[in-house]
Amino acid sequence: MGRIDDKTRQEYREKGATVLRGVFRDWVETLRAGVDANMAAPDPTARIYQDENGGGRFFNDYCNWARIPEYRDFIFNSPAAEIGAELMDSDQVQLFHEHVLVKEAQTGIPTPWHHDAPYYCVDGPKTLSLWIPLDEVPRETTLEFVAGSHLWGKSYRPQRFDGSALNEDDGLEEIPDIDGHRDDYEIIGWAVSPGDAIAFDYRTLHGAPANNAKTTQRRAFSLRLLGGGATFIRRDGIVTSPPFNQVTLQNGDALVGDEFPMLIESGQR
Repeated sequence: MGRIDDKTRQEYREKGATVLRGVFRDWVETLRAGVDANMAAPDPTARIYQDENGGGRFFNDYCNWARIPEYRDFIFNSPAAEIGAELMDSDQVQLFHEHVLVKEAQTGIPTPWHHDAPYYCVDGPKTLSLWIPLDEVPRETTLEFVAGSHLWGKSYRPQRFDGSALNEDDGLEEIPDIDGHRDDYEIIGWAVSPGDAIAFDYRTLHGAPANNAKTTQRRAFSLRLLGGGATFIRRDGIVTSPPFNQVTLQNGDALVGDEFPMLIESGQR
């Protein structure tokens, strides 16, 4: 018996994003403990933004699963990989990385519209992010998506979450002014609770408003998975996020190595 119904799988394929209710409710406290440990001892590459008016922090960190046991427990023992296999329609599932995003109360910094694929050093026909809230997230501050944008065949210029370009001269298009023309797009999003998950394709455009709540933070754990056929991308002079500076794979190599463990091998399902 699959975990994902046909309607949800169809929404994921057609719109590039869908919501999964309660699939990780048994893992909320584990992930909260992991995020606490992560914020207490961030990686040197972590980015912490704060707007010019003070307020709360926007904390971003990634690739810490090897040193934070709660993350490892979730990645290897939760149903995340099985859910990924079903949504991607893949007989294998591989870890790319995890990403923690915390907007403290009164964090006046939005997450700008972007899609993840141009940031990454991987390419593949089957991709999935699972964005798992660890606090209540109302519709007005939730992650939003441009439905169907994963099928546009576009690759937009990556930018840091403070709005600066990750690579100034990468030759890619600027992101359209989505907020200025919201009626031109089908924008979807969901109020979510701890233990829910929002699933989306690496190519789907998404963003999120600032968290102007006076006392409520917004913690989220995001797991990036890959299906079969993934390869490594290396482009001279181009910074990727995460950087994976220690990986020695060359452009076009199959994605192998301790950094990218296989969670479901072909033939295991």
